[in-house]
Amino acid sequence: MHISDGILSVPLVAMGWLITILAIIIIFVYKMKNEDIAKEIPKFSVMTAVFFVISLIHIPLGPTSVHPMINGLIGIILGPIAYISLFIGLMFHALLFQHGGITTLGINTALLGIPALMAFYLFKTGYERGISEKHLGFLCGGLAIGLSALLTVLVLLLMGPDFFGLAQVTAAAHLPLVLIEAIITGSVVLYIAKVKPELLPVKIKK
Repeated sequence: MHISDGILSVPLVAMGWLITILAIIIIFVYKMKNEDIAKEIPKFSVMTAVFFVISLIHIPLGPTSVHPMINGLIGIILGPIAYISLFIGLMFHALLFQHGGITTLGINTALLGIPALMAFYLFKTGYERGISEKHLGFLCGGLAIGLSALLTVLVLLLMGPDFFGLAQVTAAAHLPLVLIEAIITGSVVLYIAKVKPELLPVKIKK
């Protein structure tokens, strides 16, 4: 999900940038109108730093790579601004370590950011319907990374037959991460619910 420069076609790169620019503008405007952004800065900074560090643990896989990303956890804790957090983290990966690319920054952010947003809304909706935070954390963590892998595979398939083999390897390589991130996210959410429940997007029932 850190697709390198020079791999994707111009239309796919442009589509990625269009999605990411529109998402960031909409999220920023919404936050400015409805919430105090200053209150979000501490946890935004912490989660961006955590993502930046944990995503450096990676195994190169052709033009992409396999590594933990915890985008489900970031989505749960940050909500919509998780998209911006992931954009910043990916940008520093590309600038400092050439991990990913600058031209593909837009689509790489979309591959992680869209599932992160879905994890946030799934967590809120599920909790309101009576599902426990532990089970939701497990579910959202696994689904977020699984969906990111699926979107990456679809992007590679759009590049044509030459990328079919890589798409298959990418899908298989990310399967273990679904369970790993599900366990990590579920465990962290359960811990936060006990010691700092205000970090979660719902009011935890005692």
